Amino acid sequence: MTAEDIRARFAELRAKGMRHKDAAAAMGLSEGAAVAAHAGTHDRALRATRLRGPWVELLQALELCGPLLALTRNETTVHEKTGVYEKVSGSEAMGLALGEAIDLRLFFSRWHAGFAVSEAAANPGVPPSLSLQFFNTEGVAVHKIFVREATDRDAFQSVVEGFTAPDEPVAFAALEEKAAPRDDRAIDTTGLSKAWRGMQDTHEFFGLLKKFDVERQQSFRLTEGEFTQRADASAIRGLLHEAAFDGTPIMVFVGSPGCIQIHTGPVIRIEPMEMKNPDENAPPIRWLNVLDPGFNLHLREDRIASVWIVEKPTSDGVVTSVEAFDQHGELMAMFFGARKPGVPEREEWRRIVRELPRLQPTAQNQ
Repeated sequence: MTAEDIRARFAELRAKGMRHKDAAAAMGLSEGAAVAAHAGTHDRALRATRLRGPWVELLQALELCGPLLALTRNETTVHEKTGVYEKVSGSEAMGLALGEAIDLRLFFSRWHAGFAVSEAAANPGVPPSLSLQFFNTEGVAVHKIFVREATDRDAFQSVVEGFTAPDEPVAFAALEEKAAPRDDRAIDTTGLSKAWRGMQDTHEFFGLLKKFDVERQQSFRLTEGEFTQRADASAIRGLLHEAAFDGTPIMVFVGSPGCIQIHTGPVIRIEPMEMKNPDENAPPIRWLNVLDPGFNLHLREDRIASVWIVEKPTSDGVVTSVEAFDQHGELMAMFFGARKPGVPEREEWRRIVRELPRLQPTAQNQ
């Protein structure tokens, strides 16, 4: 397909209401490749301008724009926060955004290409949608930033102009299959449990997985009954409803290949929604939504394959998370009770977790 072929077909699919990602997939392309085809001169509704880094400097420049919508997603879950990009720091490889609303862990080493995207609305009286969109080497979206009504559009345009890159083709690699976890028998389970017991901070867990070369959910299975318990798939809906009912502030983590986005605070409006599946032979699509001012979460509840309750020792006491995985073993979202370093976990969060429906341990861990 030529770039114009891609643009024409993309416009047709968008007119049918398909999201960017789904429209690209329908053409056998990554989302990044579909967006990149819209760079240069043409008359289509969607236009893309290639951006340059350093990405940390670009994000720092966004503070003057005022409120923006930060969006990070994976295959099953979308996390949206509206706020100001402030307290952004980092290097070419990694970064942080520690603003009051926008809280991000950024892995810039996985950011391959960025574009400023303008898409005309179907209604001529509505301003075009403006966004910054970043992709990894395989064309998977790692983070997106959208202009909101309160955004300073002139400041946003100045950022785009200041970080515009030469209009050169962007190459994306084919999507690689995820490597299978090592055989359970190859894992030093005794050493894993000992290191787990010795943790002083939840952030040590990532290093622990790397040290023992163990996949995340695999580590849960191997320590089941000691640090982890299986929960019913309904646990995610249950904890959100309970947190909303009690006003318990929670933390919601959703990650892409290059970013982890975090909400900290209460959740209020929990709205499950069922949709007809385009595949008539498949069951309905079920979304679990949080629809609050400044924070939206959209999680494919029908794609939850497993839920784990995980306890990690820290210098402040045990910290408990509830983690949902899809049928491919990918982490959908993690939930914690809101807390600050140096402060023990909230008892009201522990009560919510205690009341979640459990599943029986597997035979190997009984």
